[in-house]
Amino acid sequence: MGTSEERDVDRRRFDVADAAPVLLDAQGVVTSWTRDAQRLLGYAPADAVGRGVGELLIPEDAPRVPELVERCRRDGGWAGLLTARREDGVPVRMMVRITSALETRGPSRWLVLMSELADAPGWDMSRPMLEQMVARSPVGIAIVDTNLRYVWSNAALAQFGGGPPSHRLGLRLADIQPGLDSESIEAQMLHVLATGESVVDFEHVGHVRAAPFRETAHMMSFTRLDDGHGHPMGVYYTVVDISDRHRARQRLALLDRAGERIGRTLDITRTAQELADVAVPELADFVTVDLLESVLRGAEPESGPPRDTDRVRLRRVGHRSLDRSVPEAVVGIGDVASYLAGSPPIRSLATGTSWCEARLDPLAEEWAAEARDGRRSIFLELGLHSAMIVPIRARGVTLGITTLFRRRRHEPFDEGDLSLAEDLVSRAAVCVDNARRYTRERNAALVLQRSLLPHRLPQQQAVEVTACYRPADELTGLGGDWYDLIPLSGARVALVVGEVAGHGIHAAAAMGRLRTAVRTLAALDLPPEEVLAHLDDLVARGAPEEGVVPDAGGTESSQCGPQGDEADSSQAVGSGCLYVVYDPVDGRCTVAAAGHPPPALIGPDGKVTFVEVPQGAPLGVGGPPFESVEVRPAEGSTFVLYTDGLLASGDEVWAVDVSRDRLRGALERPAPSLDERCRAVVDALVPARPHDDVALIMARTRLLDADQVASWELPTDPAVVADARKTACRQLSEWGLDELAFTTELVVSELVTNAIRHATGPIRLRLIRAGTLACEVFDGGATAPHLRHPRTTDEGGRGLLLVSQLTQRWGTRFVPDGKVIWAEQSLTGFPD
Repeated sequence: MGTSEERDVDRRRFDVADAAPVLLDAQGVVTSWTRDAQRLLGYAPADAVGRGVGELLIPEDAPRVPELVERCRRDGGWAGLLTARREDGVPVRMMVRITSALETRGPSRWLVLMSELADAPGWDMSRPMLEQMVARSPVGIAIVDTNLRYVWSNAALAQFGGGPPSHRLGLRLADIQPGLDSESIEAQMLHVLATGESVVDFEHVGHVRAAPFRETAHMMSFTRLDDGHGHPMGVYYTVVDISDRHRARQRLALLDRAGERIGRTLDITRTAQELADVAVPELADFVTVDLLESVLRGAEPESGPPRDTDRVRLRRVGHRSLDRSVPEAVVGIGDVASYLAGSPPIRSLATGTSWCEARLDPLAEEWAAEARDGRRSIFLELGLHSAMIVPIRARGVTLGITTLFRRRRHEPFDEGDLSLAEDLVSRAAVCVDNARRYTRERNAALVLQRSLLPHRLPQQQAVEVTACYRPADELTGLGGDWYDLIPLSGARVALVVGEVAGHGIHAAAAMGRLRTAVRTLAALDLPPEEVLAHLDDLVARGAPEEGVVPDAGGTESSQCGPQGDEADSSQAVGSGCLYVVYDPVDGRCTVAAAGHPPPALIGPDGKVTFVEVPQGAPLGVGGPPFESVEVRPAEGSTFVLYTDGLLASGDEVWAVDVSRDRLRGALERPAPSLDERCRAVVDALVPARPHDDVALIMARTRLLDADQVASWELPTDPAVVADARKTACRQLSEWGLDELAFTTELVVSELVTNAIRHATGPIRLRLIRAGTLACEVFDGGATAPHLRHPRTTDEGGRGLLLVSQLTQRWGTRFVPDGKVIWAEQSLTGFPD
């Protein structure tokens, strides 16, 4: 229990005896006004009753009334602060409580209890209390006048440099901290003075006298102070030290860049150089990367410590300095770096542990690298004062060492720097080892990938098609890019292009699985978006079964190539695929994409555009449902499907608009034939030895002639079946296909009869002569027929069985307003 004074204070805050009660109806209109309310706000009952409660509040609080009424209805009441307006216009800050005034009869009402905030001792903020708050605050606080000269600051501000508060009075920031970037800070102050807009969370990075060799970061906020007339008097600002957070953010950003830049190829020397490039200048001023000779040959490195010799020879494969001339390098790239046995580099190589020296002996030379010709240098001559050595280890084997120095920056390496260096080197080590192991896998990947890609594209009449595939160079290795053309029912075709992340045999195997799955799904005659949805489901369900373990970011870590015998399991997740279906009868084209660039379209006039496709998530990643878009290109237009390797040029990363402009320029160049144009585009945009596979397929659209398609609307009358057979036979006679009349009569009879018996809506019979003879029957039903194997005693059920036996293939495809049952017969040996 508290004291009597505390209980009295609590009672005064919301005591019914001290509060002014008011009754409101359900809509917030005053229905009863008391003397206490009149005393508090000055309104007579006649002036208050009948008015909405919002009219009694200041304009800033009046719009809150509907929200408060709704909250009261939902929660049964509300309590908080509001500012009312007295009859004479003076604002009154009040603590308000609203509770339900339930009655057995009549409408719902609300009881409002109002207490003037000035009467509540708990809310009194005296000047001494405020002075204690700012003076004892651990946050640096200061006030400058309109000339940006200090008029007050607290003691905590001294920790950020500039001395105690008494030394700041009358001076500007540049006067007390000349080494600080005061211009950017004062620019924020001037902006606040000019506009009155507060600046919150302004981050300033620099150095202070308290730590001249360490970069610091501060979070600052600025607010203008005005006098009673609204004229600016100065600026009030606060400072918080966020140096630790800033350094942690820098280290995370460096690791992110390392993940993007290290291991983009399977070139050992390039990977080593990428490690050096990433570490300078964010972490070190000079970095060297040395590897064992056996690693460069692709052989297994020797286990155990180096042999007991006077000197151990390594190969310099990468270095980087703040100066482009690399003045610290005694050993050049590709040369032998010789170290004394027992020196820190060799001890680190032998034990697999890192070594850090905050302050080097400037005259030491017993472990400095020596070139093949005997050239050497000492740390004093090189200007190096702090060093770290991190072994390059992957899968329990040491491949080499990375040495990091500081030369210009006076801040020595610490434990945090060593931990960061180990993370960087460990990423590069896996990539280096992958490159070493890659050679033995390349031949197998070549055989596998060549067997999985189409040897020739099938013959059909929907499009004139050509394709070009250019594998990655020998150091990068083959990838998982593929293309395909799949004939569909009704003379339609599906154009497919896709890409599996990564390289090598695992990517090729994953590509083969995806291509097989796409062809299987295409045979079901599903719309493009449904094909991708099923493919996405297959990839997502297959990944956990095969042991794919996502990294912390939720994606598979495969950027450095295969990670083990099950590495190919991770390749399919995140793959891209573009699926296009073209119908040569009406010229419609449906496109859907899963994490893949949209296709380009070359018009008959040579103009190049890009089809805007709703972009779905990559396969297996998860996301919203896939969508498709339908276009009707003019006859003779050319669809261009490609993988993203076509948009890259060496190491350069282009913006989307720039990449499209480059591709558009290559596609607009005329060529004698479609095949020559395809090869010319690849030659123009892709180097002879690209770093990523490139797949390009170009398809020039055709429309079937009117005499290749025959269609009839049929009534839902069983007697029409005989007429349909006769009509189909006459059409076959016109096409010179009388030899197919018997089978066609059976197909037409069975399909039309089924439609009349089991379906609803209109029925349409269509014959298409394009490479095959397709017989299609459309109806408005939503159920597909199933092939049965009837018993000997069954009287029916053999129709579809006979159709399946006598035709080349048959099936069902669903359309928006029903379904189409189709059957195809070969035209081999017949005139086309």
